[in-house]
Amino acid sequence: MGLAPWADRLGEPLGSPVRSVRALGGGCVAEVWRVDLRDGRAVVAKRDLARPWVLSREAQMLRYLVQATTLPTPEVHFEAPGLLVMELLPGRSGVGPAAQGDAAEHLARLHSHSGPAFGFSHDTVLGGLPLENSWTDSWLEFFRDHRLEPFVRSAEEVGGLDRAMMRRLEMVVGQLDRWIDPMVRPSLIHGDIWSGNVLSEGSRVTGFIDPAIYYADREMELAFIEMFDTFGDAFWRRYGELAPLDAEYRRSRRHLYVLIPILVHVRLFGASYVSSLGRALDALGV
Repeated sequence: MGLAPWADRLGEPLGSPVRSVRALGGGCVAEVWRVDLRDGRAVVAKRDLARPWVLSREAQMLRYLVQATTLPTPEVHFEAPGLLVMELLPGRSGVGPAAQGDAAEHLARLHSHSGPAFGFSHDTVLGGLPLENSWTDSWLEFFRDHRLEPFVRSAEEVGGLDRAMMRRLEMVVGQLDRWIDPMVRPSLIHGDIWSGNVLSEGSRVTGFIDPAIYYADREMELAFIEMFDTFGDAFWRRYGELAPLDAEYRRSRRHLYVLIPILVHVRLFGASYVSSLGRALDALGV
């Protein structure tokens, strides 16, 4: 059986004919393929013809991370509408005990990158959903106007939230100054760190993939990690040594910030995540 036309066309931009392609797991947003070339190299190709803008934004984010940070991230080899070809990184999904400290060091360095304000130079994407990133001087305003309110509306539109839950979320929107530190500085975050988006090999992390970057309160990243139990105690110990967290993160802000990934999951996967939303609101006392 011959190659699909999209794969056969990669030979010229990659400098070698394509020998074979095979599907890779984990492509819940786009098709993901391993592409082996006749010169012995291998790359990863992602395809999403229905929403080519998603892969275009991913390419922009990957290029920024490669150019501006030391985070291990795949280089972009080739991009066309609905197609993204990038470096195949070593390692497997997930982070074992030996690589927890390395993950903490990478993320502490990433979070040390400070931006001119909260947001980013262009809009990005999370789980196939757009992230609007207009530069905003106030973190409270950015979080309210570009994260919490839009995702509440999006979850409501798909029928995932009843009136009682909407009232509770509206109360949170109106009381954000109870929890948000006005002195927080903008830190660059990866934005989508669950075990499937981290590759490791032995004692080192070999890649952070599928980013959803912008400049935020770094605790947004940490609340996301906690929601998915991405890392263990060794990660938290090492991260705390490098970039200590204050007590208010544990008491309240992790419950506030986890509302965003929960709402994203309500939007994508339905009402099964509403109970998690209720637990986070309970912890906030709302």
